[in-house]
Amino acid sequence: MPDTATDPQTVTLTLPDGSERTHPKGTTGLDATRDIGAGLARDALAVKVDGEVRDLQRPIEKDADFAVLTWEDAEGKMVFWHSSAHLMAEALEDLYGDVRFGVGPPIEDGFYYDVDFSESSRDAPSDDDDLAEIEDKMQELAARDVPYERRPVSKDEAMKYFREKGDPYKQELIEELDDGAITFYRQGGFTDLCRGPHLPSTGPITYPKLLSTAGAYWRGDEDRAQLTRIYGVSFPKKKLLDEHLEMLEEARKRDHRKIGRELELFTFSETVGAGLPMWLPKGTILRETLEDFLQQEQIERGYEPVVTPHIGRLDLYRTSGHYPYYQNSQFPPILEKNRTGRTAADAANTPPEADGHASDEDAGNAGGSDAGEDDEQGYLLKPMNCPHHVMIYKNKLHSYRDLPVRLAEFGTVYRHEQSGELGGLTRVRGFTQDDAHVFCTPAQVKAEFKDVIDLTLKVLDALDFDAFQAQLSLRDPANAEKYVGGAEKWNAAEDAIREAAAEMGLVAQEEVGEAAFYGPKLDFMVQDALGREWQLGTVQLDYNLPERFELEYVGSGDDRHRPVMIHRAPFGSLERFIGVLIEHCGGDFPLWLAPEQVRVLPVGGDFHGYARDVQAALRDHDLRAKVDDSDATVGYKIREAETQKVPLMLVVGEREQEAGTVAVRRHGEGQQDTVPLADFAERVADEVEEQMSG
Repeated sequence: MPDTATDPQTVTLTLPDGSERTHPKGTTGLDATRDIGAGLARDALAVKVDGEVRDLQRPIEKDADFAVLTWEDAEGKMVFWHSSAHLMAEALEDLYGDVRFGVGPPIEDGFYYDVDFSESSRDAPSDDDDLAEIEDKMQELAARDVPYERRPVSKDEAMKYFREKGDPYKQELIEELDDGAITFYRQGGFTDLCRGPHLPSTGPITYPKLLSTAGAYWRGDEDRAQLTRIYGVSFPKKKLLDEHLEMLEEARKRDHRKIGRELELFTFSETVGAGLPMWLPKGTILRETLEDFLQQEQIERGYEPVVTPHIGRLDLYRTSGHYPYYQNSQFPPILEKNRTGRTAADAANTPPEADGHASDEDAGNAGGSDAGEDDEQGYLLKPMNCPHHVMIYKNKLHSYRDLPVRLAEFGTVYRHEQSGELGGLTRVRGFTQDDAHVFCTPAQVKAEFKDVIDLTLKVLDALDFDAFQAQLSLRDPANAEKYVGGAEKWNAAEDAIREAAAEMGLVAQEEVGEAAFYGPKLDFMVQDALGREWQLGTVQLDYNLPERFELEYVGSGDDRHRPVMIHRAPFGSLERFIGVLIEHCGGDFPLWLAPEQVRVLPVGGDFHGYARDVQAALRDHDLRAKVDDSDATVGYKIREAETQKVPLMLVVGEREQEAGTVAVRRHGEGQQDTVPLADFAERVADEVEEQMSG
């Protein structure tokens, strides 16, 4: 932002290219955009003023960095979809009468609104005809091209409006807001509690599409009211809508839940528990192949394997800070009981006369005051692996000569996700992280980051994730109190990560204010085959846990120093990674990863023996091969192998048996050639090795 002295009646706006433009104080974002160009003004959806996304109509009162947002900007799309959610709410109110609204935010691919239809004159929308009716009403309302009008209101006025309207959800939200920071937005006959920003008017929302409905508990609490969540998307042009719907259709075909079921990779059972995947034999092979691939890489890079338990004492997580601060996302603790079968908290809060007596142990626990969370003793299902790895490091005193210490584990952790948020493998309650933690000196940070970047790039290359963006999350110097560690440490760490990324050929997008409170991080945002973006690999610097656990190493002068801790996970969650991978490749896994790499198809029972000889020869080359010895025709066997997406099929009959050859078919390509068995086995083994080595 410019800091030069200016005329008090003017503002200086600095554009993304560094150029500056001067305007009268109070000029709107739209006026400033028109000054840049008429075409840009026509395309503008919102503006960004000193990093804040704002309505085009809002006045600018001081010098600022200034950028114009269009449909081509992700933040521009968010404004478009946020305004579309309000338009849908107006359509619902028009069609369904007395409805109450929860929240209606934009999301990555559209928007939703949570709606209570319990007082409506009609049942909640539930089928395509209902959604189409709402779409038609949205288009009718959009065609009026009425403005979205922002109006600051007092807390009393806001509460009075929604009390009279009979909307308890908005009243609850208002209770939590500070007076003086509340705004309404109005378009046509609809008014909503909202901080914005919004489009100038409804006119651009010409092509809305409502996609589905689902149940959603108010504020994600299963003990609160269940609302109807309506999902939608919208576009300014029909071509964009058509392309999006085509992408959604392709996404349905690639849905990892569908493919996982068809390829028999994993399953879920309500009897076992929602969000707890069970890996079937083929899926287990897939998973273990990924683990073996990474473990071999880790060994070569100096990582040492460790194994930690699935639970830990509450005091461990109190020290790390995971409990009780993140307890809403954790399973309830397993509290220890005393001899009477009560927890410490029970004993402390139960007067002696309640059960006619009090043991000495109860009396000691009671202590005349309530037992709080810090008094609870017991265990917690592991929400993170890092505290356990910290304790392994702390098992002995390390010299500076020992560092870096690299500890790696495929450790399973547990999060109590809300049932409505679970989704196949990408959102589960029990998942395995390819977790590693590096304990090093500050001078070693850059080299360790470079090694992790190299490892992550190798993983992405082996799995054909060619499109990705590195994102460097930095602290916000203006809010230094939010972060652990001094400015000198942070500056050195950020410079080291920045240099490491550059030296590894990465052009990292920097995001100020996105760092974790304990240190900067580098994330890999990966695009799948459908252009969707996923955050997969991550590497994070941590100053917090070494302080909380008082970690040390002995320096060259026999003095004690605090190590730096690096969290590293190229896959992230194995479950989520595999879910994304399935959809990326549509179940057509690279040869090295396919659970079944080769299927041998004898043309008749007389050739089952030779088929098993072929299978044995392939297994001698560490290839995964099966024999289809069913009575089906060879044509059926081929179709079945194609359906199961087996990369290679070998048809064997009398000629192949006599010559020691195999007739090769590749998945999706048909008959290729007939080759000697030994040559085929060596060729495929070499292909697998080449794919894995990148």
